[in-house]
Amino acid sequence: MGFRIGFGYDVHQLTENRDLFIGGEKIPFHLGALGHSDADAMLHAITDAILGAANLRDIGFHFPDTDPKYKGANSKVLLRDAYQLVLEKGFKIGNVDCTICLEKPKLKDYIQKMQQNVAECLSCDPDLISVKATTSEKMGFVGKQEGIAVHAVALIESV
Repeated sequence: MGFRIGFGYDVHQLTENRDLFIGGEKIPFHLGALGHSDADAMLHAITDAILGAANLRDIGFHFPDTDPKYKGANSKVLLRDAYQLVLEKGFKIGNVDCTICLEKPKLKDYIQKMQQNVAECLSCDPDLISVKATTSEKMGFVGKQEGIAVHAVALIESV
């Protein structure tokens, strides 16, 4: 089977009275991400990337927002569960690369911990997890601080 690559993308609206979780870290900010679970767009994008690489559909198929058991769910648990499906199909993680698009807050002080969180979920070395952050130069919904967007790619390889 060799190698496979998957792509994931997730967005969440930013709103008041919600916590902001990114990469399994609670980021202090006056706005948080709106969603059925903890709305961690980074972990959702990575989950979709690994599921897509293994041809296992998407996060909404496995963890639907219509199911009350996922209300407020910790996205680290969802990523671990998705990775278990990938392992059962005969693959392991090769590497992950993701880009967080968010105007504010600045994330540089959290990147290393995000890498560690993802690596723990995927049972791999943190060096296999790349996390980058960028703004959208005040353009679009990200630039207006209306939402967060995350792009992720994952390489998986046969065990």
